[in-house]
Amino acid sequence: MKQYEAVIETLDKLGGIATLGELNREVFKIKDCEWKTKTPFASIRRIVQQTKGIYKIKPGLYGLEKCRKQLEDRGIIVETEKNKDSDNVKTFNHTYYQGILLIIGKYHNMQTFIPKQDKNK
Repeated sequence: MKQYEAVIETLDKLGGIATLGELNREVFKIKDCEWKTKTPFASIRRIVQQTKGIYKIKPGLYGLEKCRKQLEDRGIIVETEKNKDSDNVKTFNHTYYQGILLIIGKYHNMQTFIPKQDKNK
């Protein structure tokens, strides 16, 4: 399996969307792909930036083109200069990073807290 195929497969396994950190952590679990490079993380970064079928949602966050419609239906839209101050982009930013912090906290067996108004997001 080629490296770009491993990145696409990993994105697919992660629901069609992933941060570079998630890709860096998960892509090496694919046994059929060899990463014989001194800079595998740079290779992953290059792959997500240059491969057809992968698009940039915002810095550090990438999605699969085949999942774009489903992601947009969930409110995950591409951040541009025109919409970066819109409510959809702001809500996604806050909710997304709040969720990541929650997962990290639970992973480290810490007590976590989400404000009442954010629990349904």
